[in-house]
Amino acid sequence: MGVGKSTVGRILADRLGLGYRDTDDDIERTAGRAIPEIFIDSGEPHFRALERTAVGTAVAEHRGVLALGGGAVLDEGTRALLTGLPVVFLDVGVSEAVKRVGLNAPRPLLAVNPRQTWRELMERRRPLYTEVARVVVGTDDRTPEEVAEAVLDALELRQPAEGTPRTPSQEKKA
Repeated sequence: MGVGKSTVGRILADRLGLGYRDTDDDIERTAGRAIPEIFIDSGEPHFRALERTAVGTAVAEHRGVLALGGGAVLDEGTRALLTGLPVVFLDVGVSEAVKRVGLNAPRPLLAVNPRQTWRELMERRRPLYTEVARVVVGTDDRTPEEVAEAVLDALELRQPAEGTPRTPSQEKKA
């Protein structure tokens, strides 16, 4: 939460000439209501079931940049789906996250004591994020454009300038 995944995802999709998709948007479209409403009206287990389905569908159908909700990795099946894919964990510190998200934002999991709750969520989720991630990119004190550049570098997705020899890893991808 507050890491900038949607903003960075759109920038990456644009730079790579690919489509962008966010599973949170898919869930809201399918459910016909906002995520906070789903949490309040139907509870977190129902939301997680919708999320599991949305991620499975998106991974099967979408070949561009895909942004997942922060809790998607809680599901073992979802983590298995992500195995071998170029997953990026965008990491953010609690102070920066609170600045970005704000304490009054409609985040159902941060409704009570946001700083402590965020820390607890991250303690639980961080090992799962690093389990599925090919790379970890810090976002503190970086603009979304700088984060996108760091992701491109970390995944070695930059196209070499014309006439520049390719590296062995670029040759494998070509």
